[in-house]
Amino acid sequence: MKIFCIGRNYVEHAKELNNPVPKQPMVFMKPDTALLLKNRPFFYPEFSQNIHYEVEVVIKIGKVGKYIEPQFAHKYIKEVTLGIDLTARDLQSQLKAKGHPWEIAKAFDNSAVLGTFQPYAPWKGKDIPFQLEKNGEIVQDGTTADMIFDFSKLISHISQFFTLKIGDLIYTGTPEGVGPITIGDEYKGLLDGQEVFSTRIK
Repeated sequence: MKIFCIGRNYVEHAKELNNPVPKQPMVFMKPDTALLLKNRPFFYPEFSQNIHYEVEVVIKIGKVGKYIEPQFAHKYIKEVTLGIDLTARDLQSQLKAKGHPWEIAKAFDNSAVLGTFQPYAPWKGKDIPFQLEKNGEIVQDGTTADMIFDFSKLISHISQFFTLKIGDLIYTGTPEGVGPITIGDEYKGLLDGQEVFSTRIK
């Protein structure tokens, strides 16, 4: 299983971090050890003092594909859910300043919270609303309609470089509203109004 992540896929999020809007998908990867499943808590690591939440719609690939044309890409989506791409922002800033890869800031253990998957069929061809609640208050409120690159474009682009296999995941980017996590926080992800994950920071 491969975990693909997309950076800066919402215009307002790129703006809030003072980053340019990309002309093609920005792809990075996480190892399977990054997954945090079954509503388990996230334990704040010692190597960072500034970890941010970024809620994202996650799609699961349902069949093998390579060089997938955009008009056929929807056939490769099996299920969808929400997840959190946790980012050690202090480490990321240090690495970016040196022109170094970002893996330790993005791909560390348990940095990919993952919710319960739902069949994709109900949303096929439709926009998907989603929210992240922090301690009972909505801090991110997005819709896939605001993506710069939609599901089909992401799948097609990624498949030019990597063979997609059954079970591969794509974290499709985050809307504006990202911010720091704090020990004691509780986060809940709502996909079209339905809770698909919760996690507490310890």
